[in-house]
Amino acid sequence: MASTIRNTCLAATALAFVAGAADAKILPGKGAAKNVRLLGTHDLAARSAYQPTIHKQGDRWIAYIGHHGGRSVNPLTGKEEENGVSILDVTDVKKPKLLFHIPGEKGAVVPGRETGGAQMTRVCDGATLPKGDKGKTYLLRTFGESANEIFDVTNPEKPERIAVISGFKSTHKNFWECDTGVAYLPGSADPAVWRASRVTHIYDLSDPARPVKIREFGLPEQKADAKGYNPGQIHGPISTGPQGNRVFFGYGTNARGVGQIVDREKLLKGAPEPTVENLRAPEVGRITLPEFMGAHTTFPLYDVAVPNFVHDKVGQKRNFVVVVDENNVTVCGEHRQMAMFFDVTDERRPLGVSTYDVKETDDNFCAHGGRFGSHASQENMTPIFLKKLMFFSWFNAGMRVVDVRDPYNPREVGYYIPPVTKNTDKRCADEVNNTDCKIAIQTNNMEVDDRGYIYIVDRANTGLSIVELTGAARALANYPK
Repeated sequence: MASTIRNTCLAATALAFVAGAADAKILPGKGAAKNVRLLGTHDLAARSAYQPTIHKQGDRWIAYIGHHGGRSVNPLTGKEEENGVSILDVTDVKKPKLLFHIPGEKGAVVPGRETGGAQMTRVCDGATLPKGDKGKTYLLRTFGESANEIFDVTNPEKPERIAVISGFKSTHKNFWECDTGVAYLPGSADPAVWRASRVTHIYDLSDPARPVKIREFGLPEQKADAKGYNPGQIHGPISTGPQGNRVFFGYGTNARGVGQIVDREKLLKGAPEPTVENLRAPEVGRITLPEFMGAHTTFPLYDVAVPNFVHDKVGQKRNFVVVVDENNVTVCGEHRQMAMFFDVTDERRPLGVSTYDVKETDDNFCAHGGRFGSHASQENMTPIFLKKLMFFSWFNAGMRVVDVRDPYNPREVGYYIPPVTKNTDKRCADEVNNTDCKIAIQTNNMEVDDRGYIYIVDRANTGLSIVELTGAARALANYPK
């Protein structure tokens, strides 16, 4: 009951500022919104959160929220648990309900970085997976740095682990094709083969209880015997599945970035040995970023009807990749990271055509504390938003809503910055010595569901906010009539 009361109070606090002036100056910790309305909140037991995945199971909508390392008391048991995955019923978005928490790996204390936990979550139905049990639902999650785990979450109140893929020293942002079962798992690499600290391990998880490895994949420059420039390690992929026959890999965060476009069929059916020739064979295009920028998320926007080209005889529709990189240093202590739009109609020769950034000087975000800059975009390609709107997490500048109908001219149409709560943690300018610290919102990742709701989670323990679009932003979306 205590948790329910606390969530209601948070919602009431946040709703108070939504009714205010949309373009008023944004003050640290107070929250702000434009063309976005708060619907519900949950404190997530004050756990630092990373990836939310929202999945319809029967007549319920269930949110699986991965956490960074740390520990907190589970309100369902009264016992302290290592941060892992929180499972919530979000059927009624105004009253999110915690169903279960699966503990994660115990993390080490590393200044400026959360280790351990269970950051990444992906969910597939057995009815969709080629060899899954048709009546079941499955969760794929990272287990800290050391493993990927698969759970039977058919009953989300009682998850059961059914498989483990272990032996890693580093994991991160995985991807699971539900219609084929192919999973792309970033994980540590054999130093005898790779000089990259992390590459992509590709598995067949069509039968989730029996993982089968297909191959390892990375850039030829990341081989152990390579010379010269070494691009950043893999951060995460996005696959279009067999329909689009493309996988988009993002390497590096805030440095040595590469966005890679790969022929999926050649990747999966090609020779698996990680020779230079075999690694080059599936690549159809590459975006090489400056030394000081990375590729956290690589989101495809293909077959876009560009408004300005409507009367052209050729080229009215173009293909784009949106590369979002991650600011890793607090109080603007590094190069600004942002969202970048590349025309890849000719995939072999990507062309940078625009950027989206939040104007820091309007509201002095560098002085608000914590990180300021981009982190990620949503990854659900629901028709409600695809090729119309994108959502970007921007740390202390919250979640930003961007009109992407014309990728040559992306335009902000809304935002939502949660207010700080009693759970919001401090972030320090000097993360080694914990000095010059401020309480600051750190919107980390966000996701959308197929109903059109947006789920925002916070790196600094603020919890979950569920919002919806209003006004001019909502008018651009393709909501069912």
